[in-house]
Amino acid sequence: MIAIPRQKPIFRFAPSPNGPLHLGHALSAILNHDMAREAGGRFLLRIEDIDQARCTPEFEAGIFADLAWLGLTWEEPVRRQSLHFPAYQTALQSLIARGLVYPAFQTRGEVKARVAAGEARGDPWPRDPDGTPLYPPDDRLCSDTERKRLLDAGLKHAWRLDMEKAIATVGAPLHWHENGDGETGEIPADPRAWGDVVLSRSDAPSSYHLSVVVDDAAQGVTHVVRGLDLFHATSVHRLLQALLDLPQPLYHHHRLVLGEDGKKLSKSQGDTGIAEWRRQGWSPSELRRRIGL
Repeated sequence: MIAIPRQKPIFRFAPSPNGPLHLGHALSAILNHDMAREAGGRFLLRIEDIDQARCTPEFEAGIFADLAWLGLTWEEPVRRQSLHFPAYQTALQSLIARGLVYPAFQTRGEVKARVAAGEARGDPWPRDPDGTPLYPPDDRLCSDTERKRLLDAGLKHAWRLDMEKAIATVGAPLHWHENGDGETGEIPADPRAWGDVVLSRSDAPSSYHLSVVVDDAAQGVTHVVRGLDLFHATSVHRLLQALLDLPQPLYHHHRLVLGEDGKKLSKSQGDTGIAEWRRQGWSPSELRRRIGL
């Protein structure tokens, strides 16, 4: 009998260079790195720089410096999403060809105004697990003739997944295997809770949801270790994996590092970055203890 070699586990840390890394990022990076080493696997670093307006070389350099200071090592070359736009477009076009996505023409401002007006009248508006209002159904229900007219007129648009059609296409219920800090075991996926999610915008060739499943498959990632704030988003990722015939990783959603206000740390809120703790004289071991490792 010929022995078939078992694939090494592959873990990845995938930050966006749109701000300095904070303690929550440190927890995720260290967990991925250490779990890979304990499993005799590989640790990859991926730079998620699709948002070209906010991502900068300075923030990317800061990521490398912070992770090196923490004592982490990763494989080269580092995958950068900005170098793989064609791969995301190929995935998107395959969904367009199957009629599973549609052009959405309403702006965020228009949707926000519509939701506010409806709620002012006392009409509740459905929201996704993150609290964002679901996209109105108008563009999904638009006729092919009207849709073509709007596209031919050059109107800016996003491409959104037709959630009901996508779920019907997959047919069988979806699950993922979870061994993180919250629920564990086989978790039933509920992508319908997210409504018709964006897969591409006029100012970005791919959304987080689409690019992350394409990247994980391309890199052979077997274990996705990330914060509990992305637990529910896994439902969308499982649906896209099924639609695009991509492999399913194992998932581990870890606890979040909270600020003094009890909320998760955030770049946008200016929470203290790893580099600042380093400037204040902290050592990597002290930082590990601060985040409970």
